[in-house]
Amino acid sequence: MSKPYSILREKMKPAARKKAAEKTKALLDAMPLQELRHARNLSQEQLAQILSVKQAAVSKLEKRTDMYISTLRNFIKAMGGDLEIIAKFPDGSVQISQFENIAAKTERGNFPKFWLKDVTS
Repeated sequence: MSKPYSILREKMKPAARKKAAEKTKALLDAMPLQELRHARNLSQEQLAQILSVKQAAVSKLEKRTDMYISTLRNFIKAMGGDLEIIAKFPDGSVQISQFENIAAKTERGNFPKFWLKDVTS
């Protein structure tokens, strides 16, 4: 007879629980769109309805390896998230803001600090 995972988890040693949590976090940090949709408990049909497209369009999108940023942003937003694009360099990471809707007006060559927000701090 199978046991619920919650009971098995309670019996795990703290070190094993910590290792499992770290592995879970690593797996959640990088996943294909299809797995992300599953993790958000959404079907292709539900997502298609939110996006006002057919289920086949969601299926095709999940298999694509190259797409417009706006398409990816809409897909993520339909799942309840926000898309952030971060460039990682050896000396730090920077959130790329040109793909966001920025309402701030600036003088020529004088960029606000939040345009190049350092996400490492």
